[in-house]
Amino acid sequence: MGFKVGMALAAEGLLFAALLFGAAGTLAWPAAWAYLIVFFGGGYWLTQRLARHDPALLAERMKMPLQRGQPFWDKILLPFVLVAWIAWMVLMGLDAVRFHWSAMPLWLQCLGAVLVVLSFLLIDRVIHENTFLAAVVRIQAERGHRVVSSGPYAVVRHPLYATMLVFLPANALMLGSWYGVAASLVLIGGIVFRTAMEDRELQRGLKGYAAYAARVRYRLVPFVW
Repeated sequence: MGFKVGMALAAEGLLFAALLFGAAGTLAWPAAWAYLIVFFGGGYWLTQRLARHDPALLAERMKMPLQRGQPFWDKILLPFVLVAWIAWMVLMGLDAVRFHWSAMPLWLQCLGAVLVVLSFLLIDRVIHENTFLAAVVRIQAERGHRVVSSGPYAVVRHPLYATMLVFLPANALMLGSWYGVAASLVLIGGIVFRTAMEDRELQRGLKGYAAYAARVRYRLVPFVW
């Protein structure tokens, strides 16, 4: 893993810690420490595996979030998601620790931790199946972008986003915040919107995707949508 990637992970970890503990008003929040260890331990593990098995995809995912060929709606959506994520982190610190609005049993927090770990395993499976899984929506013609229909992509067309449906509320459960669980629905709404818009872009611009969409009918949830 390169210096740039390591610095990005470290900076993200410091930001998360500042948001959570700053909102909580204390460092004495064991759930947050456990969360940071699991979240960034999982992120480090994923990055290491990607660096070994698909450095081209890692380089693609490390690019700036605003790129040439990216549709305008995605350039607007990504900053919105970033702001929403920051607000979400702050809300969970205020809720779970500073004001104690939520009272969540320990077993549910442990369940959240298990779901976060399982989500990382699913993300790893998806990433290793699709070398074109860039962080932004665009047709990667320079990389020979083609349809991927194997593995989890044989079940739903957007398995990474499908994983987020579990991953996001699991984060809030692990931190012990019912308000965070409720607010995760806002982020999930953004994911559903991006799924629909990205799917439209792919059907319009990626050769073979329309036929793939006819075979694999569901975008996120089998038998639902």
